[in-house]
Amino acid sequence: MTALSTAVPTKDAVSTNSTVPVTQAAGLGAQARAEALRSSHGGLEGPDLLRAMILEAFPGRIALVSSFGAEAAVLLDLVAAIDPATPVIFLDTGKLFGETLRYRDRLIAHLGLSDVRSIRPDTVALLARDPEGLLWKQNPDACCAVRKTEPMQRALAPFDAWITGRKRYQSASRAGLETIEATGTHVKINPLVSWTEADLEAHLVARDLPRHPLVEDGYLSIGCMPCTDRVPVGGNARDGRWAGLDKTECGIHIGEVDGSGI
Repeated sequence: MTALSTAVPTKDAVSTNSTVPVTQAAGLGAQARAEALRSSHGGLEGPDLLRAMILEAFPGRIALVSSFGAEAAVLLDLVAAIDPATPVIFLDTGKLFGETLRYRDRLIAHLGLSDVRSIRPDTVALLARDPEGLLWKQNPDACCAVRKTEPMQRALAPFDAWITGRKRYQSASRAGLETIEATGTHVKINPLVSWTEADLEAHLVARDLPRHPLVEDGYLSIGCMPCTDRVPVGGNARDGRWAGLDKTECGIHIGEVDGSGI
């Protein structure tokens, strides 16, 4: 496989002049460490921020959380260009589209990712709380808790930090995102916060990345099959998630583990 280029056509990062070295943040709690890293790396985004976090701040202690959804290929490509052995956590909820599972396998092969961890809900918990598999209809928050939030907490336990693909343009609740945050005991890295839909499209084209097969069919933000709809022309991508409900996040981006848009 040809080595991946680390170049990106948009959002080139600008380094900061802070005097706080990455290594000085190592012994701090998550909140203090995030603040120190914002001080030293707050001007970085995209591949420059990823390189600093993966290779310097959290070597061997950081994971990328990916849904392998509509825009996931961009962030996976950037991470693979730095270190294709970076752990990637993929939540297989048992309710995903078959197209997403096949797309996951295609991207793994295309990018040479060597440590993708497909995490499933606890079998005993599912039998106790969702024996008929219809909890998504009766209580979507409870369904997300048992199928996403709790498995994610277990998967992230060995790590100090994790990487998400959230962007500010996606929703009002994400408009104030910072590139480096703290959530519970983890530092959270959001390297694409200021990227736009045009930036993402430019990278997909420049790198000739495979597209999720459902995007052409109008699915612009792709999660579990029962809770994902097509987006009307001109609509926001997130409009297709939990349509008709007062719900915009699955729960892994809220509280102790703060994940959809991953």
